[in-house]
Amino acid sequence: MTHTHKKQRLTLYRFFLIVFPLLIIAMLFYYLMPLFSPRSSAADPPAAMGQNQFSLSPLPEPAMIPLDLSQLYSPHSILLNAENGEVIAAYQEDSRIYPASLTKLMTALLIVESGEDLEQIVTIPDWVFDELYAQDASLAGFEPGEEASLRDLLYGILLPSGAECCLAAAQAIAGSEEAFIELMNVRAQELSMNDTHFSNTTGLHSPDHYTTVNDLSLLLRYALQNDAFREALLSWSYSVSPTALHPEGFTFYSTLFESMQHAGLAAPEILGGKTGYTDEAGLCLASLAEVAGCEYILITAGAPGSHETPPYHILDAISVYQQVAS
Repeated sequence: MTHTHKKQRLTLYRFFLIVFPLLIIAMLFYYLMPLFSPRSSAADPPAAMGQNQFSLSPLPEPAMIPLDLSQLYSPHSILLNAENGEVIAAYQEDSRIYPASLTKLMTALLIVESGEDLEQIVTIPDWVFDELYAQDASLAGFEPGEEASLRDLLYGILLPSGAECCLAAAQAIAGSEEAFIELMNVRAQELSMNDTHFSNTTGLHSPDHYTTVNDLSLLLRYALQNDAFREALLSWSYSVSPTALHPEGFTFYSTLFESMQHAGLAAPEILGGKTGYTDEAGLCLASLAEVAGCEYILITAGAPGSHETPPYHILDAISVYQQVAS
């Protein structure tokens, strides 16, 4: 054997000493790796190309914490989703109450549903004021014999709670307040306000003039679907065009927003509403608010106090809407 042949055999031997162990390691890796990999069930369908084979079940949506309305100043209350009508919370919602000026929600609804042109001019009768002065009713600011459009009267009813606007509109639409009241009671039945009876258009106290906060929630939710009603109720103010008795016109303001301003209360979620008060009814409020993109209706009635006390009905509304937001 030549020196050259010995050198070639030595080189080949060294090659096998290096390569053979590497082959052994590769084979062991190939056969042992599946033992340490996660196994999938044979019953599981293969994942689609590019699709993650592992998925987490969706977490349940957190439920809204039940609201306790029994601790409000107002002994009667109901909160509902304005969009679908779902009642979120309520307390003594079916007990009879005196609605005070929340009555005017129905008066205003019949105006916008009457089919009359809201630009129609109406003369406010002199006789209206004698009765209202005697009962210390709230007024919008019109004078006896003054002319106003039905639109003026609509805003005068929903913003400053003008009783003269109610009586003037009732006579213009139905011929008399009595005939208009009949329409109010018919409409109440059509809206399933089954424990409601109206005996006037203004909400001035009468033992035979009653409703429930549940019935009022049905009324307000329905009325808000009317664009003219909604626009008026959610306004901060409204300016009446000049008339013979008001050559420069005049402006009236929402009793709700004025009360909030005077009390130094801020609640940007409240979009608008209607206040009410008589000695027998207490402080009442029907309001609309928007929280996290959802609209809510809250009706409260019977809160203690008066126009000279803190606005407990508004404090209740702010408290409830803050609970909804949290």
